[in-house]
Amino acid sequence: QLPLVESGGDLVQPGGSLRLSCVVSGLSLDYYAIGWFRQAPGKEREGVACISTSGDGTKYSDSVKGRFTISRDIAKSTVYLQMNSLKPEDTAVYYCAADQWPPYSPYVNCRSTDFEHWGQGTQVTVSS
Repeated sequence: QLPLVESGGDLVQPGGSLRLSCVVSGLSLDYYAIGWFRQAPGKEREGVACISTSGDGTKYSDSVKGRFTISRDIAKSTVYLQMNSLKPEDTAVYYCAADQWPPYSPYVNCRSTDFEHWGQGTQVTVSS
């Protein structure tokens, strides 16, 4: 069983919305910060949004700030990425990843090199 499984990717028109889900298995969200990253063809992987082990700390890239929201449901061991006002430049494969941190920490980095566990990715395409 993979520790991180993403879902929710789809084809959506510009201005539309999607919600991605990342189900986390075998890793406690109390001890792992979770991040959403994306990679478009020919581009480097980008940290989109990350959430701390306390759930209070979040970090967003400038390109998505105000449009995307990261959240988590401890009971479901799931982290979400709500994406609104989608643009064609949001088109990419979206990955969730886990980075071990002290429990209940409000701090989080969003550097992909810090994250040890990765999901398989889900495709998001924004096009008319």
